[in-house]
Amino acid sequence: MKISVVDARTGKKQLAELDLQAPSLTDLKKAYHQQKRVDPSRQAFYYVDATTGQRGKMIVAAENNGPVADLKDGSVVMFKDLGPQIAWRTVFLTEYFGPILTFPLAYFLAPYIHGEPVQLNNTQMIATVLFMAHFIKREFETLFVHVFGTDTMPIFNIFKNSIYYWGYAYLVAHFTIHPKYQSPSDLQVYIGAAGVVLSMLGNFVCHIILKNLRKPGEKGRKIPRGFLFEYVTCPNYTFEILEWIFFSIMIQSLPCFLYTLSGAGQMLPWAIKKHVALKKLFDGKDGRELYPKNRKVLVPFIF
Repeated sequence: MKISVVDARTGKKQLAELDLQAPSLTDLKKAYHQQKRVDPSRQAFYYVDATTGQRGKMIVAAENNGPVADLKDGSVVMFKDLGPQIAWRTVFLTEYFGPILTFPLAYFLAPYIHGEPVQLNNTQMIATVLFMAHFIKREFETLFVHVFGTDTMPIFNIFKNSIYYWGYAYLVAHFTIHPKYQSPSDLQVYIGAAGVVLSMLGNFVCHIILKNLRKPGEKGRKIPRGFLFEYVTCPNYTFEILEWIFFSIMIQSLPCFLYTLSGAGQMLPWAIKKHVALKKLFDGKDGRELYPKNRKVLVPFIF
């Protein structure tokens, strides 16, 4: 069957005509690459909105890489070049690597920045270990736990994300590994440290549950079950936010509270979007599961 490809920016300019039989998204990208020499990682295809004639929904891979829905002989799809791409895993490994070094870096630079070395107290040592452990855990999960829904992201993201993580991490380290740093009470430190460790473990358990949802090669979505997933849609975010709240309490640091608020501000809309999408997908119709009605977004029983 013949499929016309037009420019998504104008909606009119024809870019290619592909001759395919019941193509999967992979087939579509491969055929376009053969004609136009655009790497598949840069390709995005969209349906044409029947009402407006403008760009509609993005065409996504069908389950088990099956044929793209609603394509027939004479169909028109819109194409957008996403620009240079980079692997998600590469971006994550890079953005999480910098923060691992920031606390040791702040310690070794202290004599040059503050004019005197830092005599590490108990709180500063605990903070250093836990901060590094958090990002080492993230590196481990990136390599061995996380399953990425897409292979790549725009290459600019590696710079944007690294500036965010490396910058905030050094800001927290700079004011914590400081000669004039005053530690809060031992009780506050130990409660905060215990909360950090428990939240870190809870977050890891959630990631393992998500990893085991799908078998290798599966693309379909499933309802997560067990642990805190019985109460909220994104308990991994819940534990992540809790971890940074406890860390902020432990070191009693304004920059760390700001980092916590910034992270929570990013995770909240992600969690809401995922919650809405899962409720819409699992509507209990046509044999589909019904998403648990009592499940909240981030906070059990409340929100």
